[in-house]
Amino acid sequence: MLYKFKSKATADLIMLQANGFQLLQLIGKGGEPDSSAKGILLPEQIPQAIATLEAAVAHEEAARQAAAAQALAQGKDAPRFAEVSLRQRAAPFLDMLRRCQKADKEIVWGV
Repeated sequence: MLYKFKSKATADLIMLQANGFQLLQLIGKGGEPDSSAKGILLPEQIPQAIATLEAAVAHEEAARQAAAAQALAQGKDAPRFAEVSLRQRAAPFLDMLRRCQKADKEIVWGV
């Protein structure tokens, strides 16, 4: 299952369902984790979405650094994070958001 984000200002962005759903949840646009979910992010909502995603990325990075510092303080090996970071996962979507903000265009998905 995939999410396909579309805009007149950028090329389409395709994400796996879990990743797309996570980003939509973070910006307050996620409903049920369903591939038939549809939605729109209006140009006036984009600045808040960017700020929210950037804050979530910073929070995750701070948590990872704190976990590494705590392990080091306890004399343990630094933890290994197997999953792709939120920064990496959100980067294409953040780029799309910034381009759409600049062009004053909306983003739609599931249509």
